[in-house]
Amino acid sequence: MFIDTHTHLFSESFNEDRTEVVKRAMDAGVQKMLLPNIDVASLQPMLDLHLQFPENCLPMYGLHPGSVGENVEADLSIIRKALDENRSKCVAIGEIGMDLYWNKTYLLEQQFAFREQIKWAKELQLPIVIHVREAFEELFTILDQENDERLTGVFHCFTGNLEQANYALNYGGFKLGIGGVLTYKKSDLPETLANIDLKHLVLETDSPFLPPTPFRGKRNESSYVLHVAEKLADIYNISLKEVERVTTQNAIELFHL
Repeated sequence: MFIDTHTHLFSESFNEDRTEVVKRAMDAGVQKMLLPNIDVASLQPMLDLHLQFPENCLPMYGLHPGSVGENVEADLSIIRKALDENRSKCVAIGEIGMDLYWNKTYLLEQQFAFREQIKWAKELQLPIVIHVREAFEELFTILDQENDERLTGVFHCFTGNLEQANYALNYGGFKLGIGGVLTYKKSDLPETLANIDLKHLVLETDSPFLPPTPFRGKRNESSYVLHVAEKLADIYNISLKEVERVTTQNAIELFHL
């Protein structure tokens, strides 16, 4: 069994063939697909997909940093209410974090939202799913203050350097989420991961985004997580079966599956 720990299968990109995409993933051995929420509008589509595939598509609740704006408190309140109504189904708080790539306007609001959702995770004993782009320093500053034995999670779509990888792993309760970027010709990630033990990694696609080679330029989907696994097998010089075993166990433990 493979686990795609991060996939937006509820997004509009899959409106024409969502059921087929999920079944294609299951046929490929991807039996669990974890669904990170984005904003208030994505709550219902995410839950609908979970209800259609309750054993396979598992929801997370959170406010993506790219969705943080001046209404941050109201949005968090709505998402928290939805979380409380579906607590037993929720596997993580996510995706949350900081993103200063496109816009620094709402830096303070992003910091507030990140701290607030970390509090939810500690209270509910759930892992967090972290999105970070052009904001490692700002994000690490908050985690340095908030991290304790109750906090676990994953650095989703990790593409940082070895120093950043080690900093993240030194928190103690975190994994690195590895996706399609690993397969890109210009990616430095293979060299970085060669110095990181497989026990620290989980697989993901971030579909419909960031498709692995040979699907670049096309829509990503959960079945393509096998291409990420195959690249890891090459990097570590181990069998695909061993990558499957270790990364699946990592995900089961992290998300309490």
